[in-house]
Amino acid sequence: MRKLLRRIRPRTRVVAGILVVLVAGGGVYWFGVRDTTAAAASTGPTTQSVAASLTTMEQSVAASGTLTPTVQEDVSFAASGTVTAVAVAVGQTVTAGQTLATIDTLTLNADLLKAKATLASAQAKLSDSEDDADGTDESDSQIESNSAAVDVAQAAVDEAEAAMADATLVAPVAGLLTAVGVEVGDAVTGSSSSSSSSSDAADSSTGSMGASTGSTTTSTSTAQFTIVGTDSWEVDVTVDDSDVALIAVADQAEITLDGAEAPIFGTVSEIGLIATASSGVATYPVVVAVTGTPEGLFDGVAVDVVIVYERRTDVLTVPSAAVRTVDGESTVTQAGADGADVTTAVTVGATVDSMTEILTGLVEGDEVLVTVVQTSQQTTGEDRMGELPEGFTPGELPEGFDPADLPAGMGPGGQNNG
Repeated sequence: MRKLLRRIRPRTRVVAGILVVLVAGGGVYWFGVRDTTAAAASTGPTTQSVAASLTTMEQSVAASGTLTPTVQEDVSFAASGTVTAVAVAVGQTVTAGQTLATIDTLTLNADLLKAKATLASAQAKLSDSEDDADGTDESDSQIESNSAAVDVAQAAVDEAEAAMADATLVAPVAGLLTAVGVEVGDAVTGSSSSSSSSSDAADSSTGSMGASTGSTTTSTSTAQFTIVGTDSWEVDVTVDDSDVALIAVADQAEITLDGAEAPIFGTVSEIGLIATASSGVATYPVVVAVTGTPEGLFDGVAVDVVIVYERRTDVLTVPSAAVRTVDGESTVTQAGADGADVTTAVTVGATVDSMTEILTGLVEGDEVLVTVVQTSQQTTGEDRMGELPEGFTPGELPEGFDPADLPAGMGPGGQNNG
């Protein structure tokens, strides 16, 4: 059976329940835990045989941050005029190309008709000059001048047609409308330029025939409409300087929202190079891109993130309490064919949670002996430390016990020192 073991930095896992004393190969593993017992009595040691098994080991960095959309467009009219209709409201979901509002086209249409008339006149003059051409320098100069006038008139028509299109403002991206800053009757002054927001997802304008996405800016204070994309999200977190070197772009991450039934997932997309110091602790900004388009996400929601910087599969492990390390040499105890205990030398690797990696000395399925001493309990509802069996003093090792006999990587209190 394959299991998943995860070491998370800097969080420490806390196990609430009973007091457990584990004895393996002469070593003792014990810890006091948060308990609700008023009295505890030892039920005596029990030796168990546990098989070495293949597991998946993960080492991770924990952080917290805020969920934000990667697309935010601040949209305004690119043409000037009086607002004649507002087709949307705050809180409404819009699609790319959907009409947001319109302005009066009376003046714009008059400008277009005038520009077209000027173009027609310029084209007529050019045609006449070409018909009257006699090959002289004066004739050629007149044709060149009339041709330039046609170009200018055509540019004016193009501009007037664009202004007519800009009279209908459409959404450049799909998303949630979070701000509407105009009403019917408002006079707006447009801009002749159009630029995208900071999001890469909104590099280009999306419109329909006879409509424009208008001018987009990055200032919500002057924007007439603000659209937040709901299809692409990211999480901004901070990671301590002691941990930031462990992670890399493209590392997988698990994201947990408060109250959510299941986590969502993502990958590290950016790691900042400039640290921010607070209370003597330096942290680096890290961006985690959410994978896919999960539903039910909202801007500004606080989330917990676990970034997996190392993941190994098919790692052979045994309970850490089964390993005894003395002077750098690690052993486990196995039951011999004749029933006598047999000491087997092993080479250990990483320790995650209560399991230790075995590099050499055992194979999958090999049995090792672990002795467990467990207390019985009666719950009183009080918050206290679990009581040790008779002869043990809380916070101390048993009398005569050498701390070097603790299992590899373990210290008093069940803490992992690896």
